[in-house]
Amino acid sequence: MNLPNWVTLSRLIPLPFLFYFLHTPNPSHRWLCVAIFLIAASTDWVDGYLARKLDQVTELGKFLDPLVDKLLVLAPLLSLIDLQQVPAWGVFLVLVREIAIAGWRINPNLTGNSTIQGANIWGKLKTVSQITAIAFLLAPLPQPWITISMILFWLSVVLTLVSGAIYLLPTGSPEQLH
Repeated sequence: MNLPNWVTLSRLIPLPFLFYFLHTPNPSHRWLCVAIFLIAASTDWVDGYLARKLDQVTELGKFLDPLVDKLLVLAPLLSLIDLQQVPAWGVFLVLVREIAIAGWRINPNLTGNSTIQGANIWGKLKTVSQITAIAFLLAPLPQPWITISMILFWLSVVLTLVSGAIYLLPTGSPEQLH
């Protein structure tokens, strides 16, 4: 385990706090959740930067980074379902895509070993759109902003599905999209 991988795993630490504070979602707890979530999400950039800068890009890191991203995104979405802010079927679409692509990204090579493919630009856009939507949904905003938050949520669902389709299309294999 190298430093970038430890930074990746550190994104899991805030999840119990998000669940706890969203269990009693008063405005101060909601703003605290926004701050916690955005700080955790910002480490996604940090671990990638460190891995490249320290020349410590590993197969484990390429596997852990998107997995932890998925957990960081799905945890608050589950709480938002419970708070009746987002429809379960929208989150289900995100979940199905994430599980499918997580398995798809592991490609066995001819030697029997597996290689993990890093995220392409569509996967990165998907992650940014999800983080943006969740931050808005977590915040205790007045009505006009709630509508904007839902638009951002559905935009992130669409980008999630599009990025998944790009991985699965034969002409859009991940190797061609780097």
